[in-house]
Amino acid sequence: MTMNQQILLDNRPAGEATAANFKLVQTPIAELQEGQVLVRHHFLSLDPYMRGRMNESKSYADPQPLGEVMIGGTVGEVLESRHPKFKAGDAVVGMGGWQTHSVVDANVFGALRKVDTTHVPLSHYLGAVGMPGVTAWYGLVKIIAPKAGETVTVSAASGAVGSAYGALAKARGCRVVGIAGGKDKCDYVVNELGFDACIDYKEHKDYLSLSKALRQACPNGIDGHFENVGGMVLDAVMLRTNAFARIALCGMIAGYDGAPLPMTNPALILVNRIRFEGFIVSEHMEVWPEALQELGSLVGTGKLRPRETVAQGLEAAPDAFLGLLKGKNFGKQLVKLI
Repeated sequence: MTMNQQILLDNRPAGEATAANFKLVQTPIAELQEGQVLVRHHFLSLDPYMRGRMNESKSYADPQPLGEVMIGGTVGEVLESRHPKFKAGDAVVGMGGWQTHSVVDANVFGALRKVDTTHVPLSHYLGAVGMPGVTAWYGLVKIIAPKAGETVTVSAASGAVGSAYGALAKARGCRVVGIAGGKDKCDYVVNELGFDACIDYKEHKDYLSLSKALRQACPNGIDGHFENVGGMVLDAVMLRTNAFARIALCGMIAGYDGAPLPMTNPALILVNRIRFEGFIVSEHMEVWPEALQELGSLVGTGKLRPRETVAQGLEAAPDAFLGLLKGKNFGKQLVKLI
C-alpha cells in the first residue's frame, strides 16, 4: 500500500507563525472509489494567504481546520484514475494541499484540471500561469483598467503576482513601477521583467521617504496600484496617487500576524476620489480561461520570465513558508516533492 506524507496544522499561531504550528504525519492511501483520481504531487505552492487561514478569526474564507492537511495548490501526475476524463500520466493542477499524494473526486467542478507542458513548465501552473497570475490579471484588467500611457505600481514586484502584473501592464502600454525588497530583486524587476523602475523599500525608514522615491519614479503620479503588502507601502503610494486613481487590494502581508494595520492618510481616498477594491480571485472563475490564455502566451513567448525559489521535500515546507512571509523568497515559492 502506498503511503502518503502530509503536513497538518497542529495548533494556531499566537502572533508570529512558527514551525511548531505544523505536524508531519504518514497515512496509507485508500483504494480509489468510482470517479476518483490519485495524483502524485510534483510541486506544492506556498502563498501568503495561507497565513490568514491559520488564524481562527473571521475572514473571507473559513479558517484552516486543526488536525487537517494544510491547504495549498499542487501540480503533479495522475497515477491511477477511476474517472473517464483522466488517465495515468496526465499532468494536472489542483488544490491537493501539503502532502505528497491526493485522492481527488474528479466529478467536482474545478477540482482537477489537465495542463499542457509543451511550452509552459509544469511548475509555472502554480505561479505565472496559475492562481497568482490570474490574480494579477484580474486586479489590473478588471479593477485598475489602465489606459496606455498611464502609470501603474505594484508592491512585492518580484513575486509571482507582481512579476505577472508587470508583464501584463507593459503589454497594455503602461509605465510600470515596482516596489520590492533588496537590490537584487529590484535589478531583476527592471532588467529581466522589463519594469520601467523599481524602488527598494528597505532603503526607506518611513512612508514619507518611500513616497519621495515614488515621486521621482512616477513623475506623472500614480493612476493605478496593486497592493500585496499594506502598511508603510500603501501609505507611501497614496500620497502619489492622481485624481480618480484605482487601487486593487489583494494582500496585506504586513498585517498577517494579527496586528492592526492603520492607514495614515485615509482622507486621500476622498481628496483624490480613489477607488479601492479588495478581491479574492477564486470568486471570479469566469475570467480564468481568458487570463490563463494571455499569461500562457506571455510565458511561452518569453515576455514573462518568472523566477522561482524551490525548497526540496515536503518536510521543508514549514520553514520555506515562514521565509516567504519574511520576504526571503525570490519569485514564486515552491516545494519540490518528487
